[in-house]
Amino acid sequence: MRLFEGCTANEAWGEAAAAFVTEDGVREQASRAGSTSEILHAAFTVRDPLERWVIARRPAINPAFAIVETVWILAGRDDSALPNHWNPELPKYTGPGERYHGAYGHRLRRRFGLDQLERAYLALSKNPDNRQVVLQIWGSRIDLPGEEGRPANPDIPCNVLSMLKVREGKLEWTQVMRSNDLFRGVPYNFVQFTVLQEVMAGWLGLGVGSYDHLSDSLHVYEDDFGSLEGFDGQAEIVPNTDSLGLSKKESDEAFAALERSLDAMTDDSLTEERMRELLEGVGLPEAFENLLRVAAADSARRRGWIGLSEAAVGGCTNDALLQAWEGWSSRMGPH
Repeated sequence: MRLFEGCTANEAWGEAAAAFVTEDGVREQASRAGSTSEILHAAFTVRDPLERWVIARRPAINPAFAIVETVWILAGRDDSALPNHWNPELPKYTGPGERYHGAYGHRLRRRFGLDQLERAYLALSKNPDNRQVVLQIWGSRIDLPGEEGRPANPDIPCNVLSMLKVREGKLEWTQVMRSNDLFRGVPYNFVQFTVLQEVMAGWLGLGVGSYDHLSDSLHVYEDDFGSLEGFDGQAEIVPNTDSLGLSKKESDEAFAALERSLDAMTDDSLTEERMRELLEGVGLPEAFENLLRVAAADSARRRGWIGLSEAAVGGCTNDALLQAWEGWSSRMGPH
């Protein structure tokens, strides 16, 4: 087992990137999507999960897409319309269609017949010492390959399960992955599941413990290896000053309002004036408004509303989000 750890997600990710670049324990492994370099049985530990943004990756990740996908997960959705607006390339990796087979949120909150996040909250509220809170994402009946070895669907979830435990007044979160792309997947996975951890901790009135992430196959595709070698090992992150930890009722209300605004931004008939109204009239808590502003900045950029894009992100008060946005906007340019 290889362990990559750090106080921040950026530090832990950088350790893994360095291992691939120096070929420390890396092996070649074929896959249906092309040749990969792989570290088998890898683990990450992020001691402060609120510092969730990987800044070292070059080219930079899209923080707007990471935010939108996380809201989509928390909402328990599997429709493609919302995430595809911020990542039109997504169908290339998960297949076309109006629904995503492997959608994490739909599996956590709907597909298996119960809302697992709600159940976990209730169980840990009543019994914080419980060791049986496991959230299922993988489903053998719908995800195992056929007898001939072919995938059951183009969109098979890489995340298998989550394990939650309360220790010393903090919520510990362990995420288990069957397969994990260090370059394309891990930075987004860190955002997704550390936000879920922070949100659940808020529901329970707890602090946030460490985030542990187990990757049975941590890999980098050959086509991405040149980009991986360009990672910025000296990148220093700006601290995250926002908190998403609210009571269950407040959290549900804030995320529902954020979700409604994001949905409105996907409307093809959206006008620039309406986008400004979405930014000005929501009344979200500051941390949630900051998320909305970054998402809106990217949506406006895609429409060519550059002034509005700059104004949207200019109102963000969280320097960690601004640092992530700067990397993305510098990569993409104005359009």
